[in-house]
Amino acid sequence: MQTLTNSRFTVGKGIKLIDDSGVEYLDGVSGTFNLSLGYNHPHVVRKIQEQVGNLTHMSSSFTEPYVNEVLDHLIEYAPNDIDAGWMRDITGSTANECAAKIAQKYTGASDIISLYLSHHGQTQFATGISGNAFRRKRFPNSSAANAVHVPAPYCYRCPFRSESGECGYQCVEAISDAIEYSSSGSIACMIIEPILGNGGNIVPPPGYFKRIRKLCDEHSMLLIADEVQTGIGRTGMMFASELFDIRPDIITLAKGLGGIGVPTAAVLMQSRLNVLEKHEHSFTSGSNMISVTAAKSTLEVVSEPGFLDAVKRKGLLLGGLLQELALKYPIIGEARGVGLMWGLEIVGDQNEPDTPKTNAIIDRAFTDQHLILRSSRYGFGNVVKVRPSLTTTEDELVEIVDRLDSVLASVH
Repeated sequence: MQTLTNSRFTVGKGIKLIDDSGVEYLDGVSGTFNLSLGYNHPHVVRKIQEQVGNLTHMSSSFTEPYVNEVLDHLIEYAPNDIDAGWMRDITGSTANECAAKIAQKYTGASDIISLYLSHHGQTQFATGISGNAFRRKRFPNSSAANAVHVPAPYCYRCPFRSESGECGYQCVEAISDAIEYSSSGSIACMIIEPILGNGGNIVPPPGYFKRIRKLCDEHSMLLIADEVQTGIGRTGMMFASELFDIRPDIITLAKGLGGIGVPTAAVLMQSRLNVLEKHEHSFTSGSNMISVTAAKSTLEVVSEPGFLDAVKRKGLLLGGLLQELALKYPIIGEARGVGLMWGLEIVGDQNEPDTPKTNAIIDRAFTDQHLILRSSRYGFGNVVKVRPSLTTTEDELVEIVDRLDSVLASVH
């Protein structure tokens, strides 16, 4: 497991954390990927400060006019005729639970299909439908009886040992087999991340989502896009669902929706799926005025003319720099990503996953270069993730990669 020193940080500025002795650290991963606009974006800070001075919380019965402003803004960008929403969550975990409830109530079916290596949250149910057994160990209630796990489209380590472009999409065929042989025969939905973030920044191959959509239609399953990590501009589009033409029935959002780390979440859906009663999914802090204000002001920034185009340009720059590192260092098996969401697959001499080396890179980046990075699968994986805030400058991107280059040289 990676281990970082016990620095005491006191100030966040842009993409930098500053400790109590004045030392600055460059944050290359947007906190826990939830600082889409950095630590202190002035517009969001100002709006939140104003809101704190006026009204921080009231019953969700009274917040609907403010919530609807946020949902209307999101729906402007939403694909596939998504035209309704639900905003009674502040975390991605419960937003995904909300989406699952919607699917189960609407279809009358029970099972939920998800991918190996997926990450859909930390609650017991969200852990149960996520694709990592080590997170369920010692917690029997986190094993969901109605969860059906299927192979991920992990082309670099294809579980079927197929060559990219000639694989026949066996990972999709495996889902059909799971429905036929492993499920209860009652499938409500499939939930999928456009990019498997915690699983290793896995980007599915072209054509994958088109086949997933067809499969869902054939089996009358709803398709849920878990955009907790990819949504709100991370890929250069407001929703990665649009970038990859996923055509989901439901989209879940959190993390980046809060802009500067304010917890907030939303569930978007086609209006035919707006079936939940308020008492069926509601939390005390859901749609509180601070969260709603953070979401509204964040969307105002991200939807400014040219903002997402700039993210795309910066993503191309970051991707090019990281791919140059992959050519330079044999310990990088692959650099993969989209927009400002990239990962480096760290490998050993036989191309095997090298988790110790991955964690060493994370640790040395922090101690030697004052660079904050994260690894995949909570330190059990072998991918170094690089996901700076959307407001990161081009010079800061170059600096992040330069510092990472120095770390890789020392580890290599």
